[in-house]
This record gives sequence, C-alpha cells and structure tokens, in this order.
Amino acid sequence: MKEKIQAVLDTLEKKHDCRILFAVEGGSRAWGFASPDSDYDVRAVYVRPAEWYLRLDENPPDVWTEMLPDDLDISAWDIRKAFVHLLKSNPAFLEWLGSPIIYRDMGLAGELSPFLPDVFNPVHAVHHYASMFRHAAEDRTPDGTISIKKLCYALRANVAVRWILLHGTMPPTEFWKTLDGADIAPETRQAVDELVAVKATTGGKERIVPKDALLPLLFDREREIRAFKPKNTTDSTAQIKDVLERIFFARALAITRQIR
Repeated sequence: MKEKIQAVLDTLEKKHDCRILFAVEGGSRAWGFASPDSDYDVRAVYVRPAEWYLRLDENPPDVWTEMLPDDLDISAWDIRKAFVHLLKSNPAFLEWLGSPIIYRDMGLAGELSPFLPDVFNPVHAVHHYASMFRHAAEDRTPDGTISIKKLCYALRANVAVRWILLHGTMPPTEFWKTLDGADIAPETRQAVDELVAVKATTGGKERIVPKDALLPLLFDREREIRAFKPKNTTDSTAQIKDVLERIFFARALAITRQIR
C-alpha cells in the first residue's frame, strides 16, 4: 500500500501542478489503533510553480483534497499555509510532523521539527484536545453505551490533555507513547490495551459500556484546564517567524524553479 500511495502522489503532482514535499499518515493508522476498515488518511504539503504565487487573487486556493479508491483520503496544504499553521501552533499540523508513517519527505520535516518546542502553545493545544474529547464523548448515550471507535477517540484526546497538563509539551502523535507518559494507572492501561485490541479486529462500530477502569479517562478535565498555567510562557514568535520566513522563501524558490 505504501508503494501505491507513492504512485498516487506522483499522479496527483501532475494533476494539481505542484511538487509534494512532505506526505505522512495522519489518522488512526498513525495514532496506532487502526481497524481493518480504517482509511489511509494521507496528509501532505506541496509547492506550486512560481507564477501561482504571483497571481492577483485575493484568496487563492491553498488546499486540495482527493477521495480515492482503496480508502485513500488525501488532503494537501500549500507550503505557505503549512508554515502559517506551524506559527499558529496548529496541533493537527504538529501531529503530521510527528507521524511515524512517512510516505514522502524532501527534508521539510527535519527543517521544521526543531521549531516545535518554541512554537508550541500548550493552552491552545489543551483546549483543542479537550474539544476533541467532548465531541467524541457526545456519542455516549444515557444508558452509558458508546461505540468502540468513538471511545478510542475520546480516550486518545483525554490522554493528550493529561500529557499537556503534566509536561506542557506537544503529545506524541503515537497514542501509545502519549499513554506511557501520561501517568495512567496500571488497571486503566490494561483496559485501554484490551479495548484497542478489540477495535483492531472488529472495526469499532459495536457499542459497549466502558469498563470501570476506563472511567478516569472519561471525565471532562475542565477544572484542571482552567487552573493550568504553563511554565514556559516566553513569546519568541517574532524571532521564529523571521527564521521560518527565510526557510519558506528558500524552499519555495528552489522548488518553484524546478516546476514548469
């Protein structure tokens, strides 16, 4: 499948007149709890020819998406959009940079990764994951049942919140690494392991009542979030922006010259 995705990326470069610099898995396969029917959520960053950046359009399109056979869901961002979202500490893009499944990388991730600790905004991120938790937990009905898939999503988001509250850093993209550093009780960890094993074989549509051992990860941490005061509050965005602008210019210029 990895070879097929590589070939698809080559085809999409021609279709969208761009050069893909970076492409990774960005969904449950990257998180580590894919099901047999899970999509391949490919997330990419591309560069257009120089002429595209010189257009007079006020808001030129900077994203393209493709839903293809074999459960291929591909979403790609223009390089400028990617850099802007890095500066904004967009957790989704930071997850892409930390994905363990890489389909293509022309060195972009290596250039950007050193900036992650400086651009990371723990307050923004903790609210992002708390919102994801609430959205997934909404699937829980009055009788206490929830789909296995939504339960896994809720647990992942809540564990990410727990990680940020403890460490003040970006949680790893891989769920198991986040779980290892989130100070989870052994019985809760065992219940999570068992749940994910079921999802890996069933697809996650079955509805269940979560085990009692999972309940510590199924409550809203709103009070803890309100009291959260990150240790590192130094704002170095301006300096980082200057450096990233130079990298963006050099990257974009080098590639756009090659695209005709």
